[in-house]
Amino acid sequence: MRTNNFNDDLLLQKISGLWKDASSRLTGQDSIVYGVYHTYESNYKGDYTLSIALEDSQNQPSLEIPNNAKYEIFNVDTADEQGTLNTWKTIWEREESGTLNTAYTYDFEKYYPNGEIEVFIAIK
Repeated sequence: MRTNNFNDDLLLQKISGLWKDASSRLTGQDSIVYGVYHTYESNYKGDYTLSIALEDSQNQPSLEIPNNAKYEIFNVDTADEQGTLNTWKTIWEREESGTLNTAYTYDFEKYYPNGEIEVFIAIK
């Protein structure tokens, strides 16, 4: 799905619709699920593509994230209903302040079966 955080009036509907559709297709409740952000137009203010993926234990990826990238990992406060959104706000604030040098290649949210969520931001 292609969208924009600031210029797409249907952003929330698109993202929730994508997750709803993916949830009905993804099997294996003990699998790790990813929300992958890629094909950036520019930075977090520009257009990007969001894909939902399931970790494939048989090594047959349909979306492959380069394994040579460096990432800064942010832990999401899952006790907070807005935890994921607040984590992204922190990421954007750090970028604006110059304390996070984002590469804008592949960033992803990693959803573990135990409910833990981490956000991986590719850095230069």
